[in-house]
Amino acid sequence: MDKTSKKAALEAILFAMGESVKLSKLAETIETDEEICEGLLDELTEEYKKDKHGIELIRLEDSYQFVTKADHYDTLIKIAKTPKRMNLSDSVIETLSIIAYKQPVTRLEVESIRGVSCDHAIDKLLEFDLIEELGRKDAPGRPILFGTTEQFLRSFGVGSLKDLPELNTVQIEEFKQEAEQEVSTSLKI
Repeated sequence: MDKTSKKAALEAILFAMGESVKLSKLAETIETDEEICEGLLDELTEEYKKDKHGIELIRLEDSYQFVTKADHYDTLIKIAKTPKRMNLSDSVIETLSIIAYKQPVTRLEVESIRGVSCDHAIDKLLEFDLIEELGRKDAPGRPILFGTTEQFLRSFGVGSLKDLPELNTVQIEEFKQEAEQEVSTSLKI
């Protein structure tokens, strides 16, 4: 199979799958090594960026997926089912941030950082497929460990957890103050 045929095969696989596919699986399928496959995928990504297409090829950690370009969302929803809109409260976003930066993390660890119960926030994040259960911690009670999903990466336009912005000490202090205010407010009610 020549280079053009391999790129066409990758394009067909990713289009037909409709979800992310691991680089290793793609390389295996087109019978080449991962480095060559990655180069072909990078070429496809650039082709879809420079030409006027309604879709683009994105990388999510070690997987690839075709997605609709954000520019076409308004047009797409006229024909497609309206997707479930994510309305995330400040407390849910704070919980998600803690999980994203500290993963894998238990519910108790999140609550100790926030200073309040996180049951509702974690349930919402699971419902929106932004976090998932990663297993259990080897500790008494074997608590569930949580981490982010590919949907998290897609929703926030991040290709990898390494691309998350770094928190500075001022932001961390602000988070602590907000959590303390939330605790004091909830105790007064």
